Amino acid sequence: MKLITKLDQIAATAPCSLALGTFDGLHRGHMAVIHAAAAPGPGLEYWEPAVFTFESSPSGVCSVVTPRDKERLLETAGIRRLYSMRFSEVREMEARTFAEEVLFRKCRAKRLCCGEDFRFGRGAAGDVSLLQRFCLENGVELFVVPPVLEDGEKVSSTRIRAAVEAADIPLANRLLGRPFGFSLEVIHGNHIGTGLGTPTINQAIPDNFVLPKFGVYASWVRVGGKYFAGVTNIGLKPTVGSDRVLSETWMPDFSGDLYGKRVRLFLLRFLRPEKKFGSLQELKEEISKNARQAKEIARACPPPGFGLETCNFSRQS
Repeated sequence: MKLITKLDQIAATAPCSLALGTFDGLHRGHMAVIHAAAAPGPGLEYWEPAVFTFESSPSGVCSVVTPRDKERLLETAGIRRLYSMRFSEVREMEARTFAEEVLFRKCRAKRLCCGEDFRFGRGAAGDVSLLQRFCLENGVELFVVPPVLEDGEKVSSTRIRAAVEAADIPLANRLLGRPFGFSLEVIHGNHIGTGLGTPTINQAIPDNFVLPKFGVYASWVRVGGKYFAGVTNIGLKPTVGSDRVLSETWMPDFSGDLYGKRVRLFLLRFLRPEKKFGSLQELKEEISKNARQAKEIARACPPPGFGLETCNFSRQS
């Protein structure tokens, strides 16, 4: 997949079938738009599947997918060209200029796919009906994807953020259509876990990423293509202290050095809130208890793999 991050990097290329949106979650609703752009059809075999999006949400809200995971999910879905721009590059463009000069001329879009609530142009003045008019004038096909519903409500990044922040991971997973998680570099911590016999991997939660409710979770961790059940604490580690929000995970069945490596972690279920213990021995006993709980939960949900595969996220999970 080719990544283009600036307007002046866009060069004349093959025509494309272009999905439009912020795609700050790549949830089931977003993926319906992506799949519409990537789906084969009469004439579409000559149009390269592509996405036009922004590196971060224009509204400033936190994403529920990291930039690297976003790229990998799109590539897995069949996207071959990704325009990921800074919003400032197009913020002052009038709606017609954006459509005709950027989408039609620069990107060479022959087919556009978007959701019903797609907006574009300065001040978000353009809507789907205006985009349809521009497409008709320029001989471009427009496919508007209806919303995807869960429990009678539209699937949205707002709902997923609320679920993650409330530690309702099963709901977040159902809305996403895949396990909620992240791929982040393993960094050095204070090595307290090693001294307790429960060595952990530490990953710093990025500032622009949704912040799960502080506490302990059952998790799956992917290391070298293999999956290990984990018990993950997200927060500020009140017993030993931390100056930043960390994801700290112990995998009882794994041993090895992962410092500096990027490790993928999926949260499965919330076990308990963060708690300050009176001693490190109390902390060790609780971690061991939580690890047993996490293994039981992990056994009920097989490792998900990466991409568009899903666990069986039942309402009882």
